[in-house]
Amino acid sequence: MIGAVLLALFLLGDAIVRGGWAQTLLLAPWVLLGFWVVYEISFVSSVRIRDDGVLVQNMLRRVSFGWDRVRDIDMRWQLEFTLDDDTTVTCYGGPAHSRPIRSKMRAEDDTKAPAGLRALADIRDQWQASDAASGPIRRTWDGPALIVLATIVIWAIASILIASAG
Repeated sequence: MIGAVLLALFLLGDAIVRGGWAQTLLLAPWVLLGFWVVYEISFVSSVRIRDDGVLVQNMLRRVSFGWDRVRDIDMRWQLEFTLDDDTTVTCYGGPAHSRPIRSKMRAEDDTKAPAGLRALADIRDQWQASDAASGPIRRTWDGPALIVLATIVIWAIASILIASAG
């Protein structure tokens, strides 16, 4: 993420130095669109475990549900929640399978459990310990991210129109 920020700043700074502010305003939406894509793919997806349920954000989609709506929690490649409406929510930003950590100084049978499996155990414990009633399963879009995307796309279209007219 830091590399993407530095690259975007370098490209915009270079455009200011070489072409001036007018050219930079025409080039900026393309740099910002690339940065937005990197941000959405690598940073936004997450799983937030709360006492009353879970909020899963997979890029532009959000799914929130209470613990009583969960039928099963499993780990395939990523964390997966099976809900009582026969849907499965795969969590792109949650714990994932990884190789077990082995130390060459220890015996073969004394390996540490991977962090993803430990996180899965913690989430299962919280699910089984919860007794809070909850509301419906809510599936929504990430409004602020979509507003930013729409702004960048409109700016990019405007820059195309201005560049082709002039």
